Amino acid sequence: MFQIEIIDSLSKKQILYISGMKKLLLLSFLLIFTFSCDEDSENLPAPYYSIEGKWLWSPDPDDRTYVNTMYEFVDGNVYTSYAANCGWADNYCTDADFNALDATDRIPGVDTYTFDGNTLIWDEISRVVLFECDGGIMLNENSYKLWRLNSDCN
Repeated sequence: MFQIEIIDSLSKKQILYISGMKKLLLLSFLLIFTFSCDEDSENLPAPYYSIEGKWLWSPDPDDRTYVNTMYEFVDGNVYTSYAANCGWADNYCTDADFNALDATDRIPGVDTYTFDGNTLIWDEISRVVLFECDGGIMLNENSYKLWRLNSDCN
């Protein structure tokens, strides 16, 4: 009864004012929640990483220490090189060993590739790839892992 008496004592203008204020308050909350997204939101587009460059392969997919092979992706071609005089327990290969290699160190034969941002077609075999460590590690769907030469990723 008390509520009915209060409503009856309010003028039509006051009721419209209160109703408008409620709508304005609701709209304000909706706008705040809509435009207060965190910059680390999951809705941000994934970064694009190029596959071009030199990548290292290790027989142990979880340990870069044992790298012994370098794949160089250049303009649709894949060249393979092996570091000389390293690659065993007493003398692991380092980035310096692979940086010292040039085109004359490539083994004979050239593979081809195309890459569209998440699918790598290497010698006509399609692989979905993902990147970790700011593009320093490339993983494919068959647990194949490559490390970008000179990256700090392990």
